[in-house]
Amino acid sequence: MESHDWLDTECAALEQAGLRRHLRTVMSAPTGTIHLDGRDVVLLGSNNYLGLSTHPQVITAAIEATRNFGTGASGSRLISGNNELYTTLEANLAKTKNTEAALVFSSGYAANTSIIPILASEGDLILSDALNHASIIDGCRLSRATKKVYRHCDVEHLKALLSESTAFRRRLIVTDGVFSMDGNIAPLPDIYEVATHYEAMLLVDDAHGFGVLGKDGSGTVAHFGLDSEGIIQMGTLSKAVGALGGYIAGSRALVELLINKARGFIFTTGLPPATLAAANTALDVIRSSPELRQRLFSHAEHLKTALINLGYTLLPSETQILPVVLGSPQRATNIADALLAEGVFAPAIRPPAVPPDTSRLRLAVMATHTETEIHKAIAGFAAVIP
Repeated sequence: MESHDWLDTECAALEQAGLRRHLRTVMSAPTGTIHLDGRDVVLLGSNNYLGLSTHPQVITAAIEATRNFGTGASGSRLISGNNELYTTLEANLAKTKNTEAALVFSSGYAANTSIIPILASEGDLILSDALNHASIIDGCRLSRATKKVYRHCDVEHLKALLSESTAFRRRLIVTDGVFSMDGNIAPLPDIYEVATHYEAMLLVDDAHGFGVLGKDGSGTVAHFGLDSEGIIQMGTLSKAVGALGGYIAGSRALVELLINKARGFIFTTGLPPATLAAANTALDVIRSSPELRQRLFSHAEHLKTALINLGYTLLPSETQILPVVLGSPQRATNIADALLAEGVFAPAIRPPAVPPDTSRLRLAVMATHTETEIHKAIAGFAAVIP
């Protein structure tokens, strides 16, 4: 066998299993309707939940930052890439999350894979929800700590694992705030109570709750009215904020340690100035525009009700993420292709992103969808009922 033949074999196996993925070309901004592979389709596969990536104020801020600072940071933050826009953004994030400080990373993935190995290492224990994001799973692997997985949102199972794990030096509980493929919210008050009782640290990945839930869109912790002082919060700037990057919000001491030890922070170039300015302005828009969140959830409820009435099986989501469960990868792909033919882009989500036999269409509405676009999406689903 030629040295590269195994690559073709691997790709063929993915094709056979219905798991091969292909890149599609988007030729427009991520609004309610996009130009995809040469045609206009309603977009139901974006994390641009509030439509802020195309908000006029956000775009203006990005343009002005590019004029003033150029297109790139041209260095890591510890060398020459710590643009003054970082200081403004991190102060804004800490204010929004009600924490002492915040630190921005190049992505949410980099934030999780950086902080988890610092909070827990060999001799420590990590307790991770069964449906946590891949970046959390990879962060746990990099930490070399012992990992125990508790059943999804099962606080009693979490408590049992903690009660039998008293010999470890440190214990860390990690959970998504909003689970990205299911749309449900973690039972944070109960998890926080357990963490406090067992003197465990708690890290919440708020990627899909930030900007959407809680007072002023500050996220899942605020949604439940919890004390942010006892919870380490991670999030992204690439979902509701409409930009790019990840962040950790917590104590000043934690941020100082991350600056000095987080490999995903130390060994990467800073974000472009335009991205920093856009994110900072987007945070201000989120706080001043509660109507965006109201419209988002109104659209989600409308679409969810219509799909259930059409006979589709949806997971009991509490957010803007609506998972339409179809089972096999091939069935999910077939329905996605049929919807695309009807002018609706709803990508199929298959393993390993979701557990086996739970392939689905992961629908995400946007606050900036029009009523016409929502109706067109419903009509598309009505036309392809399996």
